[in-house]
Amino acid sequence: MRRPSQSRSTGLSPLRRKPKTLDKDPALFHASSGGQGGVAFTLDRKRDRPPAEGERLGAAGPAFTDEPADLVSVPSGAAPDPETLRRAQQIAARLAIARPKRNRTDRRGRGRLSSVRYRGGSDEIDLDATIDNLIEHPIPTPEDIIVRERLQTRRAVVLLVDVSGSMRGERVRTAAATVGALAGEFCDDDVSVVAFWSDAAVLAPMGASLSPSQVLERLLRLPARGLTNVSFPLEQARRQLSGVASRDARVLLLSDCVHNAGPDPRLAASALPRLDVLLDTSGEHDVDLARELTRIGRGRLAQIADHRAVPPALAHIFGS
Repeated sequence: MRRPSQSRSTGLSPLRRKPKTLDKDPALFHASSGGQGGVAFTLDRKRDRPPAEGERLGAAGPAFTDEPADLVSVPSGAAPDPETLRRAQQIAARLAIARPKRNRTDRRGRGRLSSVRYRGGSDEIDLDATIDNLIEHPIPTPEDIIVRERLQTRRAVVLLVDVSGSMRGERVRTAAATVGALAGEFCDDDVSVVAFWSDAAVLAPMGASLSPSQVLERLLRLPARGLTNVSFPLEQARRQLSGVASRDARVLLLSDCVHNAGPDPRLAASALPRLDVLLDTSGEHDVDLARELTRIGRGRLAQIADHRAVPPALAHIFGS
């Protein structure tokens, strides 16, 4: 099925690079454990159907369907190079350490400021609520003191990793650093990882308890592909976040943004609650498209040339 260009009807300027029009819809694969420690991918045949009543595609709970799925096994020769995997896992492990918790009274911390009973963790008193309590209880107890605290909310982040072209050398190390750093930053939150080329594969679904090492092994088992369809993974990220409040949902795109297949990704970016971009500048890249995606997605852009630039880039992105 051919998709017509939509830039004219949306007021967006034409893309600098004209992407290839796909003859069929891209496929979405889900990773699962295969035999003898391998990984297999099942083709998702229900991704284009509307959600069933009561179903939340962004939720971590299971869903059931009687629709068939094809099992696509990764060839035995697709096992990652042991040394490449070992180095990638080392990089991820160094960055996967959880950051210290912010002080409860830090007004710059994430979460909504709310009035709660004093529990020894805050010194900002809600005078109006406390006075109301003292009228009823002239001899107060610590629980009669009402303070202002930021209640932490569980965030949801979808990491989209570009595996088109060659996933070797610095690109592997950059992906490893990003996976590890996100695991450390969002250790108490929900993180999903999706690899993409002209199609896409869900390496870690939302709510799954996979270690960075497991995610990297799945990533490196994927054969690198040539075409880059940036629009399709953005659409999948939106579906995964459909049950999450906008204030708690974010998408991080790790790519060179050389979009050369599929529809205009700016349309998909506009439907996301927030889109940040880590632009890989180690080879050919499209900084103009990356800037437009972050502008439309109300996010931030950080350019990285190697894996060492990932931690400060993520600090810049998630510092807001």
